[in-house]
Amino acid sequence: MQKFPMTAPGLLRLEEELRTLRTIERPAVIRAIAEARSHGDLSENAEYHAARERQSFIEGRILELEEIVSAAEVIDPSSLSGDHVRFGAHVQLVDEETEKEATYQIVGVHEADIKLARLSISSPLAKALIGRKVGDTISVPAPGGDRTYEILSVKFV
Repeated sequence: MQKFPMTAPGLLRLEEELRTLRTIERPAVIRAIAEARSHGDLSENAEYHAARERQSFIEGRILELEEIVSAAEVIDPSSLSGDHVRFGAHVQLVDEETEKEATYQIVGVHEADIKLARLSISSPLAKALIGRKVGDTISVPAPGGDRTYEILSVKFV
């Protein structure tokens, strides 16, 4: 069985989503299907078909989350130290072309969210960062051409 590296907060978010799907979403869609059935002819019942489609999505997501949660390997970044980038690190970068600074945390594939500055360990940027240290410059392929970044800091919080 493949293990998925994950931070504790990332695992908690997935467990909460799973709990919500099981205890709130699944019962709600079952009620919606029952109500739609009570309206009669199912062949032309849009409410019924929409509820069944929603049920299919919910059941699929529940199965997916159960697999991920059961295979999660929680790594506590605060127990790590050092000056090299690895899983769980908060990495501050500066784009050498635009001088814009950004900070990302390197996290597992299933907890990544670029809007929240959580960068998947399998992303091109994270792959380029792994093993590097403060002061190193990396180059990352991007749609508009390669981007160059300098690592300003590495923290394990």
